[in-house]
Amino acid sequence: MSTGTSQHITQGSAAPSGAAAESGGLQQGLKPRHMRLIALGGVIGAGLFVGSGVVVRATGPAAVLSFLAAGTLTVLIMRMLAEMTVARPALGSFYAHVREALGPRAGFTVGWLYWYFFVIVVAVEAVAGGRIVQLWLPGAPLWAVSLVLLALLTATNMVSARSFGEFEFWFSSVKVVAIVVFLFLGTLYVLGLWPDARGGLDQLTAHGGFAPQGVGAVLAAVVPCTGFFTGAEIVTVAAAESAEPERAVAGAIRSIVLRVVAFYVLSVFLVVAVVPWTSKAIEVSPYAAVLDRLAVPAAGTVMNAIVLIAVLSCLNSALYTSSRMLFALTRNGDAPRGFTRVSRGGVPRRALLAGTSAGYLSVIAAWASPDIVFEFLINSYGAIALFVYLAIAVAQVRMRRKLERTAPERLTLKMWLFPWLSWVTIVLMGTVTGAMAFLPGSRPQFWLSLLTVAVVLAAYEIRRRRGPLDAG
Repeated sequence: MSTGTSQHITQGSAAPSGAAAESGGLQQGLKPRHMRLIALGGVIGAGLFVGSGVVVRATGPAAVLSFLAAGTLTVLIMRMLAEMTVARPALGSFYAHVREALGPRAGFTVGWLYWYFFVIVVAVEAVAGGRIVQLWLPGAPLWAVSLVLLALLTATNMVSARSFGEFEFWFSSVKVVAIVVFLFLGTLYVLGLWPDARGGLDQLTAHGGFAPQGVGAVLAAVVPCTGFFTGAEIVTVAAAESAEPERAVAGAIRSIVLRVVAFYVLSVFLVVAVVPWTSKAIEVSPYAAVLDRLAVPAAGTVMNAIVLIAVLSCLNSALYTSSRMLFALTRNGDAPRGFTRVSRGGVPRRALLAGTSAGYLSVIAAWASPDIVFEFLINSYGAIALFVYLAIAVAQVRMRRKLERTAPERLTLKMWLFPWLSWVTIVLMGTVTGAMAFLPGSRPQFWLSLLTVAVVLAAYEIRRRRGPLDAG
């Protein structure tokens, strides 16, 4: 499938202890500025610009607390992941860590679940991007526009990791600038410094109080809010293609608190402080609703353009991440060796095309059977990220104790208050994941995601009995 010189990569340990991550034939084309923006923009997706409005409408102004709780949990998980990544830099990041700490079955399961998660994200973002483009090209068929967007970003990823990094750098830059401008304008309005602005925080309690739907709604909203932060871990996967993986990961983790607080908590706070939470416009597009209140010209068009960029960024990252995870799975015979081939530019093109092909099929399913096949696919991946995060947390406890015995000098970045805070994080993540089974809005996603886990576990048993997957 490669147009350049291809080569087989020697199978080896998935968790080396050297100062740099094994690249396995991938090239270190990601520069520090790429890594900074991948980390900075990784949590800013369409979920923030659109999905947060659904949470606000279901919760009220207290949605700020839901985002704060979910963000805090994400920060803790990322700190645990960073400890392992800096101590044991490895191709595949947490796939390798989970495999080393919890065994081959857990590693296989986490790696394939994560690959499947991002393959479905590819389709979801392609369809979402197509719907936004249709606002400007109403006559264009959704399936065709979605496939064009997917093909374009696949082409950029086929060139090199640096090509992915450049696109993600500019996508993320636009997202970050948009959020910073929004925070600035919203703050001016709340302070009464915007033209015709009354200012103040009256909207936080003016429509039934701060938590009009009760404490239960605030706690229940933590579940979908946690999903909005998925993507924070992508920088650890990309670290294998950077010149200084440990430094890149450590820097990303140090900035994650700022990202969570500023991008989500503060921006959602400004949304509910400027616009009544009962407004239907919040559910459609909360940030556009604020810009409309501020009388910003062409607010709807501006937000649609920003959301499209956020969608394309997520699509770009999903293609990259799914290909690198599939490539990493080959290192221990957990995926066919044919996916180890890389191009002259260091791109695992077969692995990339595998995810793209699955994305194509899912987009076609969205057109041919939106209410049955595509809805099943959407529900079947809804809880997978939480399952992966829970496995990361458990693996950190195991690996930390092992490192303290065998290589304490590698623990240059540590989880706070170990082991107590690690166990608290595991309990909280387990609670959030388990709550999906009982909340009406997330119940189908939980059980169908559990079915996905069962399928992957069955696949592992087949792989264990037949030996490593070596078809090439």
